[in-house]
Amino acid sequence: MPSLIDIRRRIRSVKNTQQITKAMKMVSAARLRRAQDRVIAARPYSETLTKMLAGVAAAAQSGDSGELHPLLKSRDENRIHAIVIASDRGLAGAFNSNLIKLAMRFLTEEKGAAQIEVEPIGRKVVDFFRKKPYRIVAEHTGYSQAVRLVDAQAIAQRVIERYANAEIDAVYLAVNEFKSVLAPRLTLTRILPIQVPTDSVSVDYIYEQPPAELLGALLPRYVETQIYKALLESNAAEHAARMASMDSATSNASDLIEKLTLYMNRVRQASITREIIEIVSGAAALE
Repeated sequence: MPSLIDIRRRIRSVKNTQQITKAMKMVSAARLRRAQDRVIAARPYSETLTKMLAGVAAAAQSGDSGELHPLLKSRDENRIHAIVIASDRGLAGAFNSNLIKLAMRFLTEEKGAAQIEVEPIGRKVVDFFRKKPYRIVAEHTGYSQAVRLVDAQAIAQRVIERYANAEIDAVYLAVNEFKSVLAPRLTLTRILPIQVPTDSVSVDYIYEQPPAELLGALLPRYVETQIYKALLESNAAEHAARMASMDSATSNASDLIEKLTLYMNRVRQASITREIIEIVSGAAALE
């Protein structure tokens, strides 16, 4: 049976841990608010760009558009480029592990026969894929701390150039999208070749330039927007997952402190009872 000193030390240690988890929860909550505002602000632009792309693509197809744009050409997926976006830090519950499971299930089960190359974003997936037999063409860290449009543009320009030169046949994006604080959503989407949406509302635009030229300018911007939006979504989902994880850890620490306090009181009561019995026994022996 542990002594009272050991139990008090354990309670003190759990209380210190509880203070840390509570502080981390508050920090994640503050960062989540800013990240959520950025995600909400970026979604209307992405939706509007998608609708505009659908209208321009329809106009380009109806006219004499000539050869199909390289980013719209579909090929057999023999060489796949996978972009996996996770976090740089842990203590976020199953945020990183669930995303890695999704990516590995896709790469091994669905695309096991293809030539795979990976571009991990986030230290957790970078460390994971370094131990796997996949070719890492580029790796990025620090993006979860400060999401910038210029970083998304650099990634998009690289994959666009490689796809246009037929160095890769498809580009997939795996990310945790921010749905709510308690329910992130794992998504795996193909961003190249671009599949122009056909169910969007078509707007009758008046074009000063040929629609095919506008389409050629919008398609790279569309890929950049998809990657930038994915970085923002992952950032918000990470803070939400960490906030929920730290809240659960704080609650578990409270339960553990309560159990340890009850156990300490029982040990102390047993110790007092034992001492009383020894005193009474000694007094009876002297009579």
